[in-house]
Amino acid sequence: MPGRVGGCRYCDRNVRREREGEPAITTGELFVVGLVMAVGLVGIVVPVLPGTLLIWAAGAWWAVADGGGAARWTVFALMGVLLAVGMAAKYVLPARASGKGGAPTSTLLVGAVCAIIGFFVIPVIGLLIGGAGGIYLAELVRLRDLRAAGRTTWAAIVAFGVGMLIELGAGVAMALVWLAGALTLSR
Repeated sequence: MPGRVGGCRYCDRNVRREREGEPAITTGELFVVGLVMAVGLVGIVVPVLPGTLLIWAAGAWWAVADGGGAARWTVFALMGVLLAVGMAAKYVLPARASGKGGAPTSTLLVGAVCAIIGFFVIPVIGLLIGGAGGIYLAELVRLRDLRAAGRTTWAAIVAFGVGMLIELGAGVAMALVWLAGALTLSR
């Protein structure tokens, strides 16, 4: 078909809009991107959705739907860097902190398995209850001391809380980078 851009109807619509002097993406579509990013932020705090990945995917859709271009891809690349740094820090820093608190990797693995089981037994909050309970029980078996098991469990909970805050910070930073880009690049 003449005038087609790579066989993409959505891209054709954007090319037609740009020829007519209209923005490639509508205000409603920008709102939906922002809404998806807000859902991603909630997904970080309530671990049901992969929050930072959802924010990143919304940014990818915006970059493509808004016509691409070097500036939009730069915004998206910056979001990708924030995603990588946030994800790495989310896993590395809490693992180090909980290791310093005395919980070995095997205890953390038991906690992860119990968290997954807890998520299905008690939706959403079971993830937290199962994870903390699994770590406590594994430490109780390992140490045979209620107080010591409680201390290492608390250290692990704090470490995972720090990880969640790191991921939330990365998610907020990604959303703010997108917002700055969307406001700056909108026509």
